[in-house]
Amino acid sequence: MKNIFVFCLILFQTFSLAQEKQFTTADELSYLLKDPFFSRCQISIDAYNISQKEIIFRHNEKLLFHPASNMKLITTSTALLFLGPEYNFTTQVKYDGEINDGVLNGNLYFVGGFDPDFTSEDLDTLISKIKEEGINKINGNLYTDISNMDSLEWGLGWMWDDDPSLDFPHLTPLPINKTVVKVAIEPSFIGQKAKLKLIPESNYFKFVNNIVTVDNDTTDLLISRDWINDSDSLIFEGGLFFEAEPDTVNINIKNTNQYFLHLAKETLLKNEIAFNGKCGIKIIPENSLPIASKHRLYKNVIINLNKDSDNLGAEMSLRALAFDKYGKYASAQKGIELIDSLITEVGLNPEDYRLVDGSGVSHYNLVSSELLNEILIYMHQYHPELFQILYHSFPIAGVDGTLKSRMKAGKAFNNVHAKTGTLSGVSSLSGYLKAKNGDLISFSINTQNYIGSARKAQNFQDKICEILSNMEE
Repeated sequence: MKNIFVFCLILFQTFSLAQEKQFTTADELSYLLKDPFFSRCQISIDAYNISQKEIIFRHNEKLLFHPASNMKLITTSTALLFLGPEYNFTTQVKYDGEINDGVLNGNLYFVGGFDPDFTSEDLDTLISKIKEEGINKINGNLYTDISNMDSLEWGLGWMWDDDPSLDFPHLTPLPINKTVVKVAIEPSFIGQKAKLKLIPESNYFKFVNNIVTVDNDTTDLLISRDWINDSDSLIFEGGLFFEAEPDTVNINIKNTNQYFLHLAKETLLKNEIAFNGKCGIKIIPENSLPIASKHRLYKNVIINLNKDSDNLGAEMSLRALAFDKYGKYASAQKGIELIDSLITEVGLNPEDYRLVDGSGVSHYNLVSSELLNEILIYMHQYHPELFQILYHSFPIAGVDGTLKSRMKAGKAFNNVHAKTGTLSGVSSLSGYLKAKNGDLISFSINTQNYIGSARKAQNFQDKICEILSNMEE
């Protein structure tokens, strides 16, 4: 009887201890990785408690993964460090010859300075300044000087069949309107052509409107560019339901420098500056003089770049790094030399990774979760002012940017500040969050080699962020 009592007491104490035992954050993350989803694909995690200077969890942290747009985390950190937040992207207008009685007897030059956010409105402002200088006629030609960058208009490893996707801009140091044209489209009367309007309005594009307003509730449209013939001719075909809401569609532009020149010519004429010369590409002569310029600070560029994952902004940042360090004919390769310097600064070896572009759209890029997280830690520890800019440039879970529709509830909501990344078979998320106990956490999650939608991989990323956000130990 006594033995039975002792056994029951031991059993009760064991049960009580088991009840008191709680799973750690590492236990929860390990359990999550047992999901069958990860039997056919790879995941890498590196999570670090910055406040306590402690590793929280690591899994495959040294394996090489395609970063997708997590590459922008590396590019923008490098730009903050080596260009600085006050760096100016400068688009210049210069001229040669002489100005007499309101007539420029010479040529006008637009000089590209890698500004990814330059718009038609900025072009209007520059040409208004030319008008304010008293010029009302140009007896000469109109040129773009794009010699600040090399002649490669696409990144290494970018796929031919991704053209004309908006995610693959044709690169120039003189971009305008994100190198896209916006088309406003709305239905008309049944049987009639839909209403189309180009924004900004321009006669640069050739197209035939073959979109017909129809009475059946299906919209079957083809709106694209004639990329097969390497042309900027636009294609509009299909049927548009007569009760469809007005909408806008963006189409990427192939011949970006020609488009800029055409808009510049049209804007000159709109401002009543007479011009009948030629348009072309030419390096400015040494005796040219400045007449107008547009400046944009990097600390303003980085916000749209990271929140909306702007590939053009990332590629322009990479080339601005190269130009600032090495001068003309800036290339991606020269910019990556500065990224290598950052990797060395954080205590890792650049030769352990492969980097070929600034945006991450190339499948040639190979990095680790360890590298991404070490950069996050480094920026916080050694450059607190730059960390603040980087932190606030990241999308916020459930609030804005590419995380607006994710983590809309729970502790991760309005807490996670992180850069997303998505390619075919690749999904990544790296950034910062606050744990339940108030500690600042940095993390990097990379998943690849899955089939189908990225949604399932993203759901696991969201769960990991929720676990880290609820951390109390």
